[in-house]
Amino acid sequence: MSPTPDLTSLVRAAPGASAVTLAVAREGTHHVYCHGRLSHGGLPNTPETAYEIGSVTKTFTALLLAELAALNRLGLHDPIDTHLPPAHRPRSPAGTRITLLHLATHTSGLPRLPPGLLTRALPTYFTNPYAHYRTEHFHHALGRTRTRRHPGSRLTYSNYGMGLLGHTLAQATGTDYPTLLTEHVCRPLGLPSTTCAPAPTHQATGHRRKKSLPPFTIPALPAAGALRSTGPDLLRYLQAHLAPTSTPLATALHTVQQPRLRVPRSHDHLCLAWNLREVGGRTFLFHSGATRGFTAFIGFCPQAGTALAALTNTGPHPRNRFVQTAYLLLKQLGT
Repeated sequence: MSPTPDLTSLVRAAPGASAVTLAVAREGTHHVYCHGRLSHGGLPNTPETAYEIGSVTKTFTALLLAELAALNRLGLHDPIDTHLPPAHRPRSPAGTRITLLHLATHTSGLPRLPPGLLTRALPTYFTNPYAHYRTEHFHHALGRTRTRRHPGSRLTYSNYGMGLLGHTLAQATGTDYPTLLTEHVCRPLGLPSTTCAPAPTHQATGHRRKKSLPPFTIPALPAAGALRSTGPDLLRYLQAHLAPTSTPLATALHTVQQPRLRVPRSHDHLCLAWNLREVGGRTFLFHSGATRGFTAFIGFCPQAGTALAALTNTGPHPRNRFVQTAYLLLKQLGT
């Protein structure tokens, strides 16, 4: 069977990929379209194929925060010092404190990456840059980090900050991040294939410049980009955002969709991790993600009741227009 027209455009936008999956919900129906194979010459790509979703993980971390707040386990405005031991507390200017909300909206003042990561990343920079940056390195970095700006004063995208958010949630509950996410988000929403661990049999192989890569690992910052997922799981995840009251996480799902700040030099807003854009009187919420060998995009339009997840097993590079193409497909669905 030839690919659908929408899927064809995504395949063309991801040169070097061996697999592309497109999951779409619209007009009360949902479909998952698959193209290619898990690797060049490998097994066929199916709806059960798992992909690394990179920074799309951040929307899951934000939902976890919102759910723990809904359960009164913590508060969005809690200073992180409330939940962290003294040795794990970044320093901020006198009279200011980093809150959980700052971390979830990239306004903590923390740099994009933790101190020392780039040095350890060099040996595997083009394949798995986070692999050798361990939890003990992260803990050591926290105590010697000073925020660059007053928390809450400026938007600066930070993997460090989102990784710290997951670490803080784990510290506050006495549970590791993967277990916490499974218990409070993935299991209640029915996402059995969404996990920090590679799928044993249905994991696509990542590619960079048509060369296969080992599975991506991010041991110290899993909340920033460790998740793997499938087309059907991501579609269920998005449909939960479209109909929060049909899920056990209704309050949290509403919370993550509330705009928190205007993105500088843009008409867009930032919610809890999600980007929000108004187009033609419709609201679109979306997020993209990438590892060295994968690219992902998810988004939805509440007014139109539409949602889209697009996944491929090739990493970002100048000729890869996958995210832009996926966003345009979402926009066409919702307008």
